Amino acid sequence: MQVVSVTEFRARAAEMVDRVQKGETVRILRHGKPVAELVPPQPEVAEPGRVPAWKRPFEPLHIRRADGKSGAQLIIEERASGW
Repeated sequence: MQVVSVTEFRARAAEMVDRVQKGETVRILRHGKPVAELVPPQPEVAEPGRVPAWKRPFEPLHIRRADGKSGAQLIIEERASGW
């Protein structure tokens, strides 16, 4: 683990981020006391059986008016009438 002061971190931020990218942890001190730690990101572990909402199958809506026409049919008729 690399331990640096806030001043040193500001001066060498890119280098510190490179260290973290390689798997090292960087602890940042202010007035000798730890105020932050930069750590590599942990891989996200998906819960087994859990599927994100955007991947779940869905049933499309089938809405029909009282006259039996769908929204798509109404649009087609409107376009054909030249409106």
